Amino acid sequence: MQFSDFKLKEEVLRAISDQGYDSPTGIQEKAIPLILNGQDIIGHSQTGSGKTAAFSLPIINQLHGREGIRALVLTPTRELCMQVSDALKGFSKHARLNVVPVFGGVGIGPQLGALRTADIVVATPGRLLDVMERGVKLSGVRHLVLDEADRMLDMGFIDDVEKILRSTPKERQTLLFSATLSPKLRGLVNRYMKSPVSVEAKVQVDSNLLSEKVYEVSVADKFSLLVHCLKNETPGIAIVFCKTRHGCDKVARKLRSQQIDAIAIHGGLSQNKRTDTINRLHKRGVGILVATDVASRGLHIDNISHVYNFDLPQVADDYVHRIGRTARAGAKGDAITFITPHDVRDFRAILRELGRQVYVAQVPEFEKVVVSPADERDVDRRGGRDHHRSRFGGGRGGGHRGGSRGGSRGGFKPRRSFGNRGGNRN
Repeated sequence: MQFSDFKLKEEVLRAISDQGYDSPTGIQEKAIPLILNGQDIIGHSQTGSGKTAAFSLPIINQLHGREGIRALVLTPTRELCMQVSDALKGFSKHARLNVVPVFGGVGIGPQLGALRTADIVVATPGRLLDVMERGVKLSGVRHLVLDEADRMLDMGFIDDVEKILRSTPKERQTLLFSATLSPKLRGLVNRYMKSPVSVEAKVQVDSNLLSEKVYEVSVADKFSLLVHCLKNETPGIAIVFCKTRHGCDKVARKLRSQQIDAIAIHGGLSQNKRTDTINRLHKRGVGILVATDVASRGLHIDNISHVYNFDLPQVADDYVHRIGRTARAGAKGDAITFITPHDVRDFRAILRELGRQVYVAQVPEFEKVVVSPADERDVDRRGGRDHHRSRFGGGRGGGHRGGSRGGSRGGFKPRRSFGNRGGNRN
């Protein structure tokens, strides 16, 4: 199937061609005809499925002239807001539509000015309510998208989302995209959507290119093993996932003390800092990003060779989104999860829910790393900037040779797998 089969306008097809797309993904093939037909839909999609184009293209195709804000896309994070906005700008450049991103962390004045000529608004709920309180109206909205709706609810935005929905016309098209559909989300569907049709597509990550494995390691040795992996097994860009903002900052500081060029990114950073971090990473083409789950969805980062689950995710869907950051666009990728003895039960529950199976790999020999409190404070005083000549520079961190060859501390032998027996080994 080709995009031309959807009977899209010539200016939309030109924009698709400009970006090098030739054929639709599964979610696009299913969703675009329904949206063009005016149908409300619930799209079950994950990272890499092409859902942004799935709702952007038919919406752009139906807009014409300058009649104020006619399409609204709600996103849970600033990063996703910027990414979706950039995609919409690319798809609508020949249609001459004005796409305006609205998010917190930056001045509200310029956003209010830009909204005066907006045709499509991409916004986070909190900042959108701020601009609405300053007189911005949503009475002309004909198409409303809830992107990553489950994440918005997880972040506590349900009341904000409902207030925004009530401020838009009842006669509108509502498109909801979510990896899961919780009871709260079902309530939202029942109250604000009209006979929605469900469409589903699997994540576009080639399992033949993605290698998943588990390293069993003690809590005391976990950081030393991470240092070994980053210095010896990671050729390009890697993301190290941590559970909390504090843990994220701590791991990044400790890595920098080992001459590993690591940058932390999470919701506690200013928007300018987060944007600058991603831009620097793209410019260099190598580096270590230490992140909370804010980076598993929404952030556009190319050429990620490795994903490390230093801490387990809170829910099964976050595991899928994390590992979905690598093995894209025909490139191979590695997803490595560190499991301490007290993590075993939780990780098994995650894999059981997903129906996946991941084998326990032999832990490589690694040297103990000793990070002194002075090292961490010294990195802190430098503000967490890049002060080392090389990401892989320096020694191995000293100390005695430690580690494990078989991951035996948790009672699992090499090549023994976690998860559902019916799952795939990658």
